[in-house]
Amino acid sequence: MLKSFTAQIVSLIRSRRGIRNLRVLARFFFALAVMISVYSVGFHLLMLREGQEHTWITGFYWTLTVMSTLGFGDITFHTDLGRMFSIVVLLSGMIFLLVLLPFTFIEFFYEPWMEAQAAARAPNELPVGTRGHVLLTQYGSVTSALIRRLERHGYRYALLVPELEEALRLHDLGVNTVVGNLDDPEIWKHMRVEEAALVASTGTDFANSNVAFTVRGLVEKLPIITTASDEASIDILKLAGSTAVLRLEEMIGQSFARRTVGGDAMSHAIGQFGDLVIAEATAHRTPLVGKTLLENRLREKTGVTVVGVWERGRFEPGRPETMIQDNTVLVLAGSREHMGRYDELFCIYNVSNAPVVILGGGRVGRATARAFERREVDYRIVEILPERIRDSEKYIRGSAADLSVLEAAGIRETPTVIITPHEDDLNVYLTIYCRQLRPDVQILSRATHERNVATLHRAGADSVLSYASMGANTVMNFLQRNKILMVAEGLDLFEVQIPAEFVGKTIAETSIRENTGCSIVAIRTAGGVEVVPDPFKVLPADAEIVLIGTIEAEDRFLERYRESGETNGERK
Repeated sequence: MLKSFTAQIVSLIRSRRGIRNLRVLARFFFALAVMISVYSVGFHLLMLREGQEHTWITGFYWTLTVMSTLGFGDITFHTDLGRMFSIVVLLSGMIFLLVLLPFTFIEFFYEPWMEAQAAARAPNELPVGTRGHVLLTQYGSVTSALIRRLERHGYRYALLVPELEEALRLHDLGVNTVVGNLDDPEIWKHMRVEEAALVASTGTDFANSNVAFTVRGLVEKLPIITTASDEASIDILKLAGSTAVLRLEEMIGQSFARRTVGGDAMSHAIGQFGDLVIAEATAHRTPLVGKTLLENRLREKTGVTVVGVWERGRFEPGRPETMIQDNTVLVLAGSREHMGRYDELFCIYNVSNAPVVILGGGRVGRATARAFERREVDYRIVEILPERIRDSEKYIRGSAADLSVLEAAGIRETPTVIITPHEDDLNVYLTIYCRQLRPDVQILSRATHERNVATLHRAGADSVLSYASMGANTVMNFLQRNKILMVAEGLDLFEVQIPAEFVGKTIAETSIRENTGCSIVAIRTAGGVEVVPDPFKVLPADAEIVLIGTIEAEDRFLERYRESGETNGERK
């Protein structure tokens, strides 16, 4: 503690501002010393005039007691002239010692020292030797979710914040912050951008373009991921230097369209790992409903493997006894050829004439509508703001909380209601309301913040897409594209070395799904990749397996087979 205090004082004194402040303090104390000396001389002269004689020490003693307003009264003047002199000393002491001295000390010493302490909590550079880290800007819902994933996967990161107060607030929340302007090349150099693994900027389109342009001017090949709210900004951001531009509203809209039971029952790819395709397909109005996975025999008919199912936003690993419900969304694994065979079987099912109801005509709502248009699915958008209404045939103007408006949109007949507003509180309200109106309808909802996903599920949503999670997962996919792919909310595809205890056993004998919740969907050997291997395939040595599972299942696998260091999928 003492060493830290001493170091801060030395640093403060050596700075340009510290030198200037010391000069001001020195002038003040010099003026104060001159004043005390003059008053002490005046004290002696006036006391001699009154016939009293005191030492010089007594003169300084009297001056300081009067100037500091202590005024013990043991030494006093007996003449009016002496009393007038005492008044002058008292008033000047009040001004200098009780007003100017505290102000000067605070202004030129205490406040700079406190700022130095604050700067130590939020530095303006990263330590020398920092490498492989992720640099972030704009603390918001996406960045917050991304930071949690970076910490979970063992990546170092730093968030660049322009304002010191905001940096200190985030530092107190446990966020590793650096203070500096987003468009200052020197700050990016101090953040060791040349050695970074990735830069992610999730601010406004204008700020993101500035960040991309500044960083690209320093580093040529560093991945720079930016978000864009306006479609027109995509080309500008790429010209500025962005490696990839994410339009999260479009991504959520496409995901909503893919999970809607009112569209089709065909497979829709959500991720690809080499030749392996991961897709989702709704079971609504198909012969799959009411049967178990074993009874449906999809692997024998099409070659795809059902690695799991989504039930009201909860992922469950696919087991032979898993029952398919009307609102079940299947998670499929296979090659493109396998997916083609699946689509040939189910392309005729799940066709509804009733339009899908979209609540909210903002960016996410319009993106969802565009995705439906590409799939030739009818829809109606409920929107209260007239400036957002694009097509009088597709838009119903009014409040989504008004029953007559919802009935005009087709709430009584629609197979799916999609809730898209930005405010999570409003989305919870609308989810509860729609679930009361239609207990059997499929409800898909957007969540801006991850913390509200569980709340929306409790309110009655069948599936919730988190704006924050989607952005964070996409950035993590860029960061870990060789070993980990986050294919959906809380669902990972990852590659590891085959544990030694699995070598020579069949996939069925490993009981990996029962023990961890993960499923083997591919095997990579020197001869190539085998997609969706047979359960009775013997696992060879010196090979890697690709698994799919929830975050919890992934953690269980890594924890169970990490002790002997036999997986190469561990975090950096």
